[in-house]
Amino acid sequence: MHIALLSPIAWRTPPSHYGPWELIVSLLTEGLVAKNIDVTLFAAGNSITRAKLHSICLRGYEEDKNMDPKVWECLHISEVFEHADEFDLIHNHFDFLPLSYCKLVSTPVICTIHGFSSPKILPVYEKYNKKVEYIAISNSDRHPTLNYLKTIYHGIDLKQFTFKPEHGEYLLFFGRIHPDKGTKEAIEIAKKAGIKLILAGIIQDKAYFRNEIKPHLDGKDIKYIGSVNPLQRDKLLGGAYALLHPINFNEPFGLSVIESMACGTPVIANNLGSMSELIQDKRNGYLVSDIGGAVNAIKEIHLINRQYCRKSIEKTFTAEQMTNNYIDAYNIILEKNKRS
Repeated sequence: MHIALLSPIAWRTPPSHYGPWELIVSLLTEGLVAKNIDVTLFAAGNSITRAKLHSICLRGYEEDKNMDPKVWECLHISEVFEHADEFDLIHNHFDFLPLSYCKLVSTPVICTIHGFSSPKILPVYEKYNKKVEYIAISNSDRHPTLNYLKTIYHGIDLKQFTFKPEHGEYLLFFGRIHPDKGTKEAIEIAKKAGIKLILAGIIQDKAYFRNEIKPHLDGKDIKYIGSVNPLQRDKLLGGAYALLHPINFNEPFGLSVIESMACGTPVIANNLGSMSELIQDKRNGYLVSDIGGAVNAIKEIHLINRQYCRKSIEKTFTAEQMTNNYIDAYNIILEKNKRS
C-alpha cells in the first residue's frame, strides 16, 4: 500500500506551534510509517517526517509572508495529482480545492473534512460526493447532504502530554483569539469566578483582540502569552485548574479539549458542535450553555477525578487508534476499487 498524504502548507508538518490540521497529518503519517506502510507526505519543505517528503515550497506561507498563498496552494495541490499514478490512494487533508482534481485521475481519493469554514464551500463537496470517500472528524460535523465512509476522531500522542494529578491555580484559555472561540467570554468567566486567567493562542482577529481582549490584560490576573510550542503547551495544560472553552460556534472537534484532559485537566465548554462527543458531563468536564453555567461549574471542578480525565482520552482519542481507523478506511476503499 502506497499512500499519498496531502497536508496543508500554511505551516510546516508538524507545526512548531499553531497548525491543527498539519498536526493531525503528522501524527497520522508517522503512525502509518510505524506500521510499515509506504507513505509520501506532500507538505512544506521544512516539514519533519520519517515518510518520503515531497515538497514544492520551502516553508509554509504563514511562516513566509512573501509567499502568495493561492499561488503556492495551486502548485502544491497540482503536484500530488500529477504524480497520482504512483500511489494506491491519495488522502486529502487540504479542504475542498483538491477535490476538483479527483476526476482527472484514476487513483481513489479519500478526504478528511476538517470542518466547513463556510456554507459557500459545500457545493464542491456535493459535486464530488460519489467520487471521493469522505471522513468526518465528529458525528456532529456530518452534513446531511453528504455521504461519509465513517467518522474518525482525531487522536493525540499521549507521550507529549504529562499527567498532573494535582490541579493548578489558574484557568486557561487555549486557542485562536477569535469571537468563535469565546476569548471575551473566558475573560468574563474568570473575572466572575475571581481566578487568574492565562490566554494562549494566535491572534486570528486583530480588531477583536484590540477592542475586546487587550483592554482587560493586566499581566497579572488576565495574561496573554501568545502562541506556544508543544513543551509549553504541555506545561500550561497540565498546570491549569480547568480549561475554559466557551465557544460560540459548532466546533467540528476541538484538539485542545482532549489535550487538556490528557494532562488531567478538566474542561468547561459550551455545549455546541462536537463537545458532547468529547466531554462526559460532570465526569471529565462540564457542558454548559452560558457564562453563569461556566462560573458554577468552576465551583465544582474539584469534584472531577483528574485520573479519569486522562483515562477517558486513553480509551478513545489516541494517535494509535486514529491510525488504525484510517488503515481500516484505506482497506475498504482499496477493496471497493478492486471490485469496480
